[in-house]
Amino acid sequence: TELGVERRFVPESCPRAVRPGDFVRYHYIGAFPDGTRFDSSYDRGSTFNVFVGKGQLIAGMDQALVGMCVNERRFVKIPPKLAYGSEGVPGVIPPNAVLHFDVLLIDLWNSEDEVQVQTYFKPEKCPRTVQVSDFVRYHYNGTFLDGTLFDSSHNRMRTYDTYVGIGWLIPGMDQGLLGMCVGEKRIITIPPFLAYGEDGDGKEIPGQASLVFDVVLLDLHNPKDGITIENQLVPESCERRSQTGDFLRYHYNGTLLDGTLFDSSYSRNHTYDTYVGKGYVIAGMDEGLLGVCTGEKRRIIIPPHLGYGEEGRGKIPGSAVLVFDIHVVDFHNPADSVSITVHYKPSNCTVLSKKGDYLKYHYNASLLDGTLLDSTHSLGKTYNIVLGSGQVVLGMDMGLQDMCVGERRTVVIPPHLGYGEDGVEGEVPGSAVLVFDIELLELVSGLPEGYMFVWNGEVSPNLFEEIDQNHDGEVLLEEFSEYIQTQVDTGKGKLAPGFDFEKIVKNMFTNQDRDGNGKVTAEEFKLKDQEAKEEHDEL
Repeated sequence: TELGVERRFVPESCPRAVRPGDFVRYHYIGAFPDGTRFDSSYDRGSTFNVFVGKGQLIAGMDQALVGMCVNERRFVKIPPKLAYGSEGVPGVIPPNAVLHFDVLLIDLWNSEDEVQVQTYFKPEKCPRTVQVSDFVRYHYNGTFLDGTLFDSSHNRMRTYDTYVGIGWLIPGMDQGLLGMCVGEKRIITIPPFLAYGEDGDGKEIPGQASLVFDVVLLDLHNPKDGITIENQLVPESCERRSQTGDFLRYHYNGTLLDGTLFDSSYSRNHTYDTYVGKGYVIAGMDEGLLGVCTGEKRRIIIPPHLGYGEEGRGKIPGSAVLVFDIHVVDFHNPADSVSITVHYKPSNCTVLSKKGDYLKYHYNASLLDGTLLDSTHSLGKTYNIVLGSGQVVLGMDMGLQDMCVGERRTVVIPPHLGYGEDGVEGEVPGSAVLVFDIELLELVSGLPEGYMFVWNGEVSPNLFEEIDQNHDGEVLLEEFSEYIQTQVDTGKGKLAPGFDFEKIVKNMFTNQDRDGNGKVTAEEFKLKDQEAKEEHDEL
């Protein structure tokens, strides 16, 4: 004669229990005491949805549901006076029938409910939170209040990307995402009137369903955002900052806003080399690389409209904010020339190096970031060249001009006057600016331009006859070589310094041997001042 309630299963967690006025969704099996079923929501494939305590149920069920938790199971015995009484329900429930209900509560909400937000992880650093009109990328698992999964972005392996607060989402999600940080994880519980309402979504979500979203925010930006620059290391000495048109070499790690690495120049062991401000890189990087110093480290945060946009690229998803941690190795401008800084010049500095002089010098060669490339000091010997003869890169030829013995200077050479775009494999990177610290130790004056040999005195009027020792009217290479060697040994003549003796002499002889028969005749033999300007170098 009395209402009987048996709690057959009670979940460990019960944050909320049914109160009069709540709306519930539940499954049930209705049976008579002998076990005969008269009704089942399971057979219909749909929960029974109703307000509690508003007279929409038989009195016994109105009372039995109060205090239930979601996922709780109750066995309820309802006497006739709290069910259908002496009249019953014709054809279904006889008069004065005791009813048994096996009830499982699926959902519970109240018309006064609001969106509930429970944050269970929040990053220590939160420089920015979601605001109305921001664009976000997030992952989620969507469940009903009983834990049944209805959707998951993780299963699709793709974030959900949307604007917040402008009606692209259900109202409850629009509210629940506000104030989130990138990396934050929260559970957002949404009553149906702020979700899909009475009708559901027509697919997975039934009508009047409360929704629970377990959300992790991966990305956040606003269409009005520009780039953000965070300086991490700026060298104390910064004589020059990058400008539009400069060519930069830099290392970088590229990550998404949640820290996911998508690219790194370090992993390739090669800098990224590009012009700045010319559209060779994404717009945000073009802007972010301006005004940097060599050796500077900075973080550049680039919104997608200044990055790879809605489509993304490769490992970069669409609408992704990009974070680049860069380290500038060097930069130059194609209009740059050689830069010379003199550190020491002897007081007695009357003889200056010029084209054709033979120089001996020590150097330390490094990149602009200080990386040592080479050093004559470590080899224990000088580097020896003929200035202006193409034995070194053009920038070094320029940097060694007008130098005194004992002078020390630093020569900075841009790549177009150094080793160019290709560099030297395994030694000098492509497009690298080179820095040489030089000390000139010895200078042997060269000959006038165009001469390989000069006389220190008057030239004999019978020069050919002196060279032609056997007086046969022909001079062979051996005779020519022996004669030149004698002139040099006796101080009567001087060869261009820094060149191989045999190669010089052979070159001089070949120039005189005009018909190429290996012999020089008196008719072929001419001194330099007897030659036309366009002829080869001669005696």
